[in-house]
Amino acid sequence: MSAQERIAELIDDFADADVRERQQMLLDFARRELPLPERLKAHRPDDDHRIDECMTPVFLWVELDRSTDERGRVALYGEVSPEGPTARGFVALLIDAFTGATPDDALATPTDLIQQLRLPEALGMNRMRGLHAIHSRVRRQIAQAAGGTAKH
Repeated sequence: MSAQERIAELIDDFADADVRERQQMLLDFARRELPLPERLKAHRPDDDHRIDECMTPVFLWVELDRSTDERGRVALYGEVSPEGPTARGFVALLIDAFTGATPDDALATPTDLIQQLRLPEALGMNRMRGLHAIHSRVRRQIAQAAGGTAKH
């Protein structure tokens, strides 16, 4: 399934849910394991990977795996404190949707994803700022990792 198809499916699921169900869906994502390769664990305190706009410490890494496809496939990793279930759930959702996608596929997903998931209705404005920063950083890093080869 492409990133666009996965995101469309998530948007449908979230749109069909009421506010409490959307909150629960995000918490369900937060319970997922966020595997971080050993080679990245040494960079955890690295401010280059921290999302400063989040109240909870959030660290993100975007890589392109070109071992099977010269365009590359997105490998998205994140580390988020369990004390920040909203941010952790959103990072897990993005990892689920983007990992394995081509950069073009990932970048073709909606830039207003948070609104389409109807999260502003379910979460406060302070959380929205952090989620927007996470989504923007992931998109920017995918484009940078693609080195200008992405079409979006």
